[in-house]
Amino acid sequence: MTGANAPQDRKASPRSSRWFGNLSQLDFDIEFFEQLLVRNERDVEVLRVLAELVSKKGSVDRAVELDEQLTNLLPEDPLVRYNLGCSLARAGQTREAIASLKRAILLGYDDLAHLEVDPDLDSLRDDPEFRGLLGKG
Repeated sequence: MTGANAPQDRKASPRSSRWFGNLSQLDFDIEFFEQLLVRNERDVEVLRVLAELVSKKGSVDRAVELDEQLTNLLPEDPLVRYNLGCSLARAGQTREAIASLKRAILLGYDDLAHLEVDPDLDSLRDDPEFRGLLGKG
């Protein structure tokens, strides 16, 4: 067998192919979801995934922007408020972060054990108001 009918000895994996150029997988994923967001800036699922990706990348300001967009679309969603609080904490916006976390709890966020150990909230650990949220104030 030759040509198109020849069996493939090895399959190209996405990691081994260079179809995405010089971008890392994370950068490629971010670019992909940014392009989806351009098509529909109110797509909640695209916003959620993109916010998580840019947060992983360390793009804190972009994560805050995306989480704020989600909050505008889903103002009563406790997890959206929690994630906004995490992004704000990572951005060094302590008061805003605590206010968002308070709102998340008022809306029903109840995983205080996670709130206590979430590394995104490390910058808040010594804040008396944050400790009060944990019942340790």
